[in-house]
Amino acid sequence: MSATRTSSAPSVAVRPPWWPDLSRRGVGLVELMDDPGCDLGLLNATYRAFPVVNGLVAGWRRAYLRRLRPLLSADVTTRLLDLGSGGGDLARALAGWARRDGLALEVVAVDPDERAHAFAVSRPVPPGVEFRRASSADLVAAGETFDVVVSNHVLHHLDDEARAAVLDDSARLASRLVLHADIERARGAYLAYRAATWPWRTRSFVHVDGLLSIRRSFTADELVDVAPPGWRVVRQWPFRLLLVREIGVDAPGGAGRADA
Repeated sequence: MSATRTSSAPSVAVRPPWWPDLSRRGVGLVELMDDPGCDLGLLNATYRAFPVVNGLVAGWRRAYLRRLRPLLSADVTTRLLDLGSGGGDLARALAGWARRDGLALEVVAVDPDERAHAFAVSRPVPPGVEFRRASSADLVAAGETFDVVVSNHVLHHLDDEARAAVLDDSARLASRLVLHADIERARGAYLAYRAATWPWRTRSFVHVDGLLSIRRSFTADELVDVAPPGWRVVRQWPFRLLLVREIGVDAPGGAGRADA
């Protein structure tokens, strides 16, 4: 893969529209960081910004307290898989919270993108975290299993076939819980994110790609419609969706929806 942005790649300085059509998913939109020839310096700046941006908007502290921490123990190690881990900010955050709570958590963070993996391992790797360049299919083929599988902002990147495969892989890999977190597409989310990330508009892909992500993301009802049986869609404030599968818990025949 080239480490230099090609002349045909769009510029990070592109000004996103104020009032895009959010009535349907922008599935044809391509995020700048998904271009294999994008500027590597801007890509790495984006990964460096993710701990701040995700810390403010992704809601993982609440998900950890409500859904993950009750499964953890100080005596028995829980194995957690972070799919599509990018620069590794979620894996580091989850491991750090568990460590501070005195709980035994081992996090395996995987991403098939060599650029993401290179960035993740270029920074100090905390205790209890392992980074691998791999996909969910690779782990299924290797016969790996985990107690919990999570992802952050992965679902909206995937087409229908890839999303179905990742959800199937997740259910195979997890023995207790799967938690895929993503953005809920909404006008308020778009306008708030545009204003909040304006300072990053020329220094990384955070501003432009985040707005493209919102346009590519699901509403709660759309995610219910495409989720397989046994999964639940949970809405979280602000503008967050969790696609949840609890293994061993009776679930409705079709995907359900709840607010939290």
